[in-house]
Amino acid sequence: MLEEDLVDIKFRIYDGSDIGPFRYSATSTVDMLKQRIVSDWPKGKTIVPKSVNEVKLISSGKILENNKTVGLCKVPFGEVPGGAIIMHVVVQPSLAKAKTEKKIDDSPRKTVCSCSIL
Repeated sequence: MLEEDLVDIKFRIYDGSDIGPFRYSATSTVDMLKQRIVSDWPKGKTIVPKSVNEVKLISSGKILENNKTVGLCKVPFGEVPGGAIIMHVVVQPSLAKAKTEKKIDDSPRKTVCSCSIL
């Protein structure tokens, strides 16, 4: 593999800290990047992805699709020689989990009637 084919990528998480940088081949897929993020997620964070499906990667303001390659995600005019590409990581728990954890309001409901009798 040629040195030019390798891309340095840092992953910026919600609190501003970074995972990486790591070197990837231009043919690596976004799904492979997500797997690395989940396996190398820093300990002690309040938000932790449970699976690759909960991770979204954003580069240049676009959500990256799992089947896209790193080579397709590069933005030529934004690269600095020797610098790393920064991708933002969003953790979005699955909908099923979010629904079960929703707080249930057991307080009595007040009914307001605005009827007028003539």
